[in-house]
This record gives sequence, structure tokens and C-alpha cells, in this order.
Amino acid sequence: MDETLTSPRNVLGGQLEPCSLRPLTGFFRDGSCNTGAADGGSHTVCAVMTLEFLEFSRRCGNDLLRPRPEAAFPGLQPGDRWCLCAARWLEAFEVGLAPPVVLQATHERALEVLDLSELRAYATVA
Repeated sequence: MDETLTSPRNVLGGQLEPCSLRPLTGFFRDGSCNTGAADGGSHTVCAVMTLEFLEFSRRCGNDLLRPRPEAAFPGLQPGDRWCLCAARWLEAFEVGLAPPVVLQATHERALEVLDLSELRAYATVA
């Protein structure tokens, strides 16, 4: 059965809520941090961008600030919500730069990489 056809769950065990439609986020670009077998990066963490995190990500080789019109990517600004790779969020967490997380919009698969207690410590109101 295709994973994307089942009802996705969030890290709290409830139904996965949308992360962002503006900018449009998610591995499937459907506004949700849903995932599937093709999502090797596990874009499962719904995070609220901070300038500190965006600069950290750029230093790590993923410039989320720069628009890329050829990929229909507007570039992100502080305050935008975005589905991050769980491993990148963990890298930022380990150096004290992890952005806030919307638990209700973070896919349960993030728990394969992250501890719920870590995510709760960075939880923000949806």
C-alpha cells in the first residue's frame, strides 16, 4: 500500500496538520510535512524559520534564503514555516540553533531521527 494514501500522523499521534501553503512546503509540495519512500531526506519537521537557522543552513550548504525561480522556490524569511529534514534540524539542535517546531504539523517519522522531548523543548503554538 502506498504510504501517501494512509492518513499521516503527527509526532503527538494525531492527524498531521498542514505546515505552510505560503510558501508552499513539503517534499510533495502540498503544504504538509508528509513523507514517503521517495523522501530520502525525511522532510518531516515543520519548523518556523529564524535568521540564525537560515544562516546556519546556508553555511551547511543549503541556502534557503536565496530565491530559485527555476525551482519555483521563493526563498525563505524569518517567520516562514518550512518542512525541514529531520537530520538538519538535529544538526542545528546540537549547536543550539534549532528553529521552533510546530508539533501538530511535524510527521511522526521525524521520531526515527529525533526524540519527542527535544521537539517539545522547541515547540511553538500552531
